[in-house]
Amino acid sequence: MPITAEEFETARPRLLSVAHRMLGSAQDAQDAVQTAWLRAATARSSPSIENPAAWLTTVTARVCLDELRARRRRNEAPLLADAVPAADLAADEALLRTEDVSRALMVLLDRLTPPQRVAYVLHDLFSTPFDRIADVLGATVPSAKQHASRARRRLAPARPDAEETGRADQQIVDAFMAAARTGDTRRMIHLLAPDSVRDAEAALLPHGGRTTVSGADDIAAETAQFRDRIRAACRLTVNGRPMYVIAPGGRPFATIEISAAGEQVSRITLRLARAGDRFQAPRVLRQLPW
Repeated sequence: MPITAEEFETARPRLLSVAHRMLGSAQDAQDAVQTAWLRAATARSSPSIENPAAWLTTVTARVCLDELRARRRRNEAPLLADAVPAADLAADEALLRTEDVSRALMVLLDRLTPPQRVAYVLHDLFSTPFDRIADVLGATVPSAKQHASRARRRLAPARPDAEETGRADQQIVDAFMAAARTGDTRRMIHLLAPDSVRDAEAALLPHGGRTTVSGADDIAAETAQFRDRIRAACRLTVNGRPMYVIAPGGRPFATIEISAAGEQVSRITLRLARAGDRFQAPRVLRQLPW
């Protein structure tokens, strides 16, 4: 017999979580889950399904895989934050915070091929057995395992950090960002060099904003005004350089490169994220940050 509406509603939260991580969009996840329900509701009668949640997860994953492959055929690049309607971006951010999803992971998942993303999300994030993943992909179990393994390699840090060069500077940078998230100007001033400089692209600033600001006091005061943006930042490697990425809803918007010298922050550079940017897990982490 077909899946009942009650069984679907019970499974819906998990299905949305799976679809969101596969598609990177709250709205697309809702659409995928609704499509899965329509397929379930119109399916011909069959023997009783022992595990409705697992069956619905398989159907939802197939819908997501179809969408990911369609994007690839259309040669669609992952959308940056400024290309997403404000309402959709707010929904993405709300879902990300509600479910406590790793912001860095959502950025990095766009590096994967459709089969890699589906296999990784299902197995590594939702503990789905590989025989079911193979069924979703229309592949063998060894092939499904290979897709997940390749995904892990692509999501791994840029290189093993045996030397941990610059670790002390990174600790200063992280301390500054922690203070910036809360708007703690006193702490920021302590961490900023007196002659520190903040440089930013004009597009990131309010109309008439200064592209260059000098001095710890002025930089700290300005940074406190943008703490909401900074709360949406995660640490990544961008084009081979350690940075923070402002990524509302898991979609890159801007990069923050912070240089430290003499145990203080000396320069902060803000740039819009660009389609050609290459994001990787930060080298200083010994394991994936999620």
